[in-house]
Amino acid sequence: MRTLKSIVVIAAIAGCVVATAPAIAGADEVAPHAAGRLHAEGPRLVDEFGRTVLLHGVNNVDKDAPYINPGDGLTVTDRDADLLAQHGFNTVRLGTSFDALMPERGQIDNTYLDRLSAVVDTLTARGIHVLLDNHQDGLSKVWRSNGFPPWSIKARPSPGEPNPGFPLYYLMPSMNVGWDEVWNNTHGALDYLGTALAALAAKVDGKPGVLGIELMNEPWPGSPFLTCFPNGCPDFDRKYQGAMQKLTNAIRAASPTVPVFWEPNVTWNQLMPSNLANPPKTPALTDPNIVFAPHDYCIPSQAAIYLHLPEALRAGCDLQQGNTWRNIDAITERANIPTVVTEFGDGDPTVLSNTLARADERFIGWQYWIYNSIFGPTGGTDPFLGDVGRQLVRTYPQATAGNPGNLRFNSTNGDFQYSYTPKASSRPTEIYVSDLHYPAGYVAEVTGGHTTSAAGARTVTVEADESGPVTVKIHRPDSDGNDLPGAAGSASGSTGSSGS
Repeated sequence: MRTLKSIVVIAAIAGCVVATAPAIAGADEVAPHAAGRLHAEGPRLVDEFGRTVLLHGVNNVDKDAPYINPGDGLTVTDRDADLLAQHGFNTVRLGTSFDALMPERGQIDNTYLDRLSAVVDTLTARGIHVLLDNHQDGLSKVWRSNGFPPWSIKARPSPGEPNPGFPLYYLMPSMNVGWDEVWNNTHGALDYLGTALAALAAKVDGKPGVLGIELMNEPWPGSPFLTCFPNGCPDFDRKYQGAMQKLTNAIRAASPTVPVFWEPNVTWNQLMPSNLANPPKTPALTDPNIVFAPHDYCIPSQAAIYLHLPEALRAGCDLQQGNTWRNIDAITERANIPTVVTEFGDGDPTVLSNTLARADERFIGWQYWIYNSIFGPTGGTDPFLGDVGRQLVRTYPQATAGNPGNLRFNSTNGDFQYSYTPKASSRPTEIYVSDLHYPAGYVAEVTGGHTTSAAGARTVTVEADESGPVTVKIHRPDSDGNDLPGAAGSASGSTGSSGS
């Protein structure tokens, strides 16, 4: 996009500030401050200034050796980081894996850690918080996938055992034997993984842009998986929570306060509830910096993609996704911890909008699957300029000096409205203004407060006038700003199904 010359009109009428200016599109005009340390406070993530932070971002996961290799057309580079910041993304779920961290038994790959750390620094400098995701799919390369190094698992496919690939390979008897080894720690796989994650935590300890460490992507229960249907599996989840706590303890020895992200077991993605932190079935959480990390996929949509079933099945996604978000509500309420949806999206615009609507309603952050570098050897175009991108690139409050209230955004025309109750902070509320939705500039209206940013700024900053509620509206000059979605998520539902 071309950068338009700024034309500014400012009017202050009856306590309402209105600013109009052309949208700023060039990445060179975006100068975000470096990402600062976040921590959990009850159900919210909070920055060092006491502001509630909302995260919008993407996944960047390299599943194959040599892993994290800038310039390979996969790993994010400086230019990718600039592009992501330009579009308002403030988080990346950056994939790592056990087989990359410890390719040989007991031997940490420090060269790999250096490459990983450099990418963290690149993203942090652009104001992007990095979640380090210990990624696995299909347990190990033993089953033509990724995750646990082959030396850590004794199980092997039987001669002639069919491997149907993702996602049906989780039904392979040999893979279930391998997962049983993990959860029983039969050959020390959890001990070695704890050592690897502790080395990762030590490497990035003190880096303010590190959002946290995710213990394991989409963990499968192994042979007890059938006990998870139809109502969840408290017996397995008790063992699973013990494994997650063991890994958390290993990280805590290296980094006492870094947030640790726990996923539910992956039958969650097949509609099953999780029993994490559900006394008396499983223990309550005692660590103050644990974050819940569910995924939100739709089984019918995934079946259409991976199993080549009719796309008409996607009509059931609204109902299924509603079930997933009720399960999210149950965990966040009983455990009183933050939630970040660390994967969602499969290119289906309806599934995508279901997730975004529910997340807005609950003031929950998300990380879209997936973004790969467009600045590698084969080049590429900005993936956020299409229909999916116009949903993901949103005007939204990145940091709120107060308690969040109602958040609504129309991804078609850019109408945005947000209310919050202010509280004392040394920094103002910061609202990123989409660089895609306001080709002729935007109007910012504030009641109960006032803007402190320059008219037309990519980030609108707001300070409260008193202690009462503050409402911010942002819209195009030719709109009254009232074309807004209803209560997000009230008319439709939400899901789970594995997309990675």
